[in-house]
Amino acid sequence: MSNFNSSRRRFIKGAVIAGVSVYLAPLYSRAYAALFENKILQSPNWDAHAKRIRYRIDGRAKVMGQKVFARDIRAVDMPHWPQKQAHAFILRATKADRLFTGLDLSLLGDDLQPDRLVTAEDLERDGLAFPEFYGDDMLLPSGKTPAYLGHAVAILIYHDFARFRFAKDKLKFRDEVIQYGKETGPLERDPWGSFRFVRVGGEQSSDDDRFSSLKDSPIFPLAMRRHLPVWPEGREGGKLDQEGMFYAGMIADQLQNPPEDWLVLSRRYTAQSSDTAAMEPDNANGWFDTTNQTLHLVIPTQSPQEVAKEMPPMLAKYHQQVKQLILHPCYTVGYGSKDHYNFPYYGAVAALYGDGLPVRLANDRFEQFQTSIKRHAFDMDYHIAVNKRTGVLQAFQGAMTADGGGRSNFTPSVVMVAATAAQSIYYFPKSDLSAVGLASRAIDAGSARGYGTLQSMAATEMLIDELAEELKLDPIEFRLRNVLKSGMKNTQGAIPAGAIRADEVLEKAAQHEMWLKRAERKAEFERQNPGKRYGVGFGCVQKDFGTGAETSFARVELSEDGRITLHHSGAEMGTGMSTSQSVLCAQWLGKPADESHFSVTDWSLLPMVTSGDPYLMSQEEQDKLQTNPNWTPSYCSPSSASNSAYYFSHSTREAARLVFEHGLWPAALAIWQSGIGGGQAAPLVVRKEEARWVEGGLTAAGMQILPLEVLAKKAYQMGALTGAVVHVFNRWQWAEAEFMLGNQSERLPIDGLSVRNGSGEFNTLAREQVFYPPTQRNNAAVTYYSAVGTLAEVAVDIATGKVELLNHHSIMECGNLIVPELVSGQLQGGLAMGIGHALHEYLPLYEDGPGNGTWNFNRYHLPRASDVAVWKQTGDILPALSETDPPKGMAEVVMIPVVAALVNAIAHATGHRFRDLPVRAENILEVLP
Repeated sequence: MSNFNSSRRRFIKGAVIAGVSVYLAPLYSRAYAALFENKILQSPNWDAHAKRIRYRIDGRAKVMGQKVFARDIRAVDMPHWPQKQAHAFILRATKADRLFTGLDLSLLGDDLQPDRLVTAEDLERDGLAFPEFYGDDMLLPSGKTPAYLGHAVAILIYHDFARFRFAKDKLKFRDEVIQYGKETGPLERDPWGSFRFVRVGGEQSSDDDRFSSLKDSPIFPLAMRRHLPVWPEGREGGKLDQEGMFYAGMIADQLQNPPEDWLVLSRRYTAQSSDTAAMEPDNANGWFDTTNQTLHLVIPTQSPQEVAKEMPPMLAKYHQQVKQLILHPCYTVGYGSKDHYNFPYYGAVAALYGDGLPVRLANDRFEQFQTSIKRHAFDMDYHIAVNKRTGVLQAFQGAMTADGGGRSNFTPSVVMVAATAAQSIYYFPKSDLSAVGLASRAIDAGSARGYGTLQSMAATEMLIDELAEELKLDPIEFRLRNVLKSGMKNTQGAIPAGAIRADEVLEKAAQHEMWLKRAERKAEFERQNPGKRYGVGFGCVQKDFGTGAETSFARVELSEDGRITLHHSGAEMGTGMSTSQSVLCAQWLGKPADESHFSVTDWSLLPMVTSGDPYLMSQEEQDKLQTNPNWTPSYCSPSSASNSAYYFSHSTREAARLVFEHGLWPAALAIWQSGIGGGQAAPLVVRKEEARWVEGGLTAAGMQILPLEVLAKKAYQMGALTGAVVHVFNRWQWAEAEFMLGNQSERLPIDGLSVRNGSGEFNTLAREQVFYPPTQRNNAAVTYYSAVGTLAEVAVDIATGKVELLNHHSIMECGNLIVPELVSGQLQGGLAMGIGHALHEYLPLYEDGPGNGTWNFNRYHLPRASDVAVWKQTGDILPALSETDPPKGMAEVVMIPVVAALVNAIAHATGHRFRDLPVRAENILEVLP
């Protein structure tokens, strides 16, 4: 075994946190290296004439089975590790209503006892515990009641695979291994989070609000009673929260005693817990090199920066000194399931107790069901009022509870987002929306695709459809009467960004043949298919994207021979982000990046620092902190919240723009203006805004086409800008700052900048002034939206209750597309997930659910090709308003409207409106005559 050689391995230092040096290192496996040697993870195949890629960066690797994930890595793939691989598995409690008293490993006999057994007592003795975000009891101590089903109680480590495999099989499904004492009942705890958003507007949306979250404040509980929130007492003219509750009471009174011309419908909806079903189960492979006091860890994660930040403080308390942490973040497929999830920390603990051997900890699918982050189960009480005469919505009161499971994770923000999104595409003059995230004994629920809005908006769409039926109005016509239009306020009192085009989606859907001819098609289908009932349903939503504290780094460099290199802080998790960010360079530099690196954590070239909470800090605190020219409200975002297309693209685009404007454009002018009398440019007017990349290079106003290689060489000769590192921050609008570039001050939509001129070193530019969005902007909750409408055509078998999805058509608005094929793939994948949520996927929350360790895909119905009308489905994307429209985040919104469309289609087919998801065959049989 050779020692790790930092220079030989191009090992990159990232930071020192809690006394532990943190490094990001490329994954040095022979398999991974082969991807680069074979050039299948290099620049996308670029068609310069059509200005589009022929396939994604990892396209060939994916279809040929050559793409490498963390799960594929063994010790033998890591040349500097010991080559013998140890293996581990975790024992977990399957009861959460009685004391855990210990383990009985007698089933293993003498031959299969673990080489190392790690328990809570070991962690306590050796100073190891979860980061605060994940709560207490990483391993459950004896004598305590498990906080939730699947609570980890011990890690068993084996130095050889055979004994590991036999031992794991021996203990699987054997409840007697975990010993229990007296019954205590499940733990009772206060909610993980509670929020309330009240708005009372004026006569018109443009009038000043009487009360709103943005203008005034969201409302928070004063206390907890019986583990439920106690809201402030309503008082007109009182404190902000009291005044908000006064208006909430006014809305409730109106809904209970409505005016004569109001129709009020009150309905309860439930949405199930479901699995995120990542195709790569959670895993980690780690080696604690005791000689060099270094922990090496291979992990799949959407948030490598979070692991790099939170793991060192955990390691710093370990009884054996850990001086270095080397992370190898890999490609993964997450869609929320690997964002701030606790598995990397279990992997680290297993490695620390590996007795000098690398330890692989990897879930099988039973374990993945038992432990992976779940989508929240929701219970929603909605009350919506509409004017019976005009068909115009008047008020919306919604109270939601979500089951957050045994650890908090992202439950507070999930329920907040659910409440702020519940209005969907509609304008409500008055609204009172509250959400509570309950703590329970269920498996942790967290950042699953949809992030609470899948549940809250699907319910809104079902109720809107029912209101239209009561009013005897065409459901799309009813929606058009109430659609939120550009410049109108959302339920937090904020005006959404740019043009809101949900009305265009509705108008296009109303003209689709599936909708226009639904009556004739129903009659014809049922005549030809006796025993089946036909229905068409529609749903339309707009989903926010982003978190309100979005931030990223990007570094774009141009070599002297014209090669483009991109480094980005975002992680690839299956969305194609690595391809789209590479392609974005073409807008300013004429072609995609030749070499791209993602999940980058080393940003020493631009040393930004952060402190405080970007969501909770006061304006006074922000004003004070921003006097530090290197300070930013948030350091780096994980890949989540549909943030790659818009937020990540912003940093890539701004870095590339700087290289063009201060490097390539001056180089082009120098060439075009060379020669007697001002050269070829003198007879013409040459403006920067007329610059165009065409096949062969750059031109403007009839100038000679200059290849990128020629421009790059000239930029280096001139000492012009050839590299830029930027940091960006967005709190529902972009932070801006002024920098001296050359001899001129420029205000840019970034908050940190480092540049390189010619072949020199990078130099951080001190910002002259910075303009962060005011902290009050947090109360907007959301401002960026993408809209999708979906029509679904179903047949219901009255003998079996089975729903057959005959066809579906979606209409999306998401700005300019960076890579159209990726958008199409996201739409198709999201639709499949929405179909599963509406019709198939279901997990019991508690003792008979996946926490008991017996669930797998044999019991859990993921949609298959036959379930999703794979060969018939179609989709339209609204053209952008102009070539300047930014791309919008759409990875989450695509799964939501099909849920309501299917339930509404079943109502059209059967005459019964279901309000509990999923709607399965047995549910339909119960209501059919």
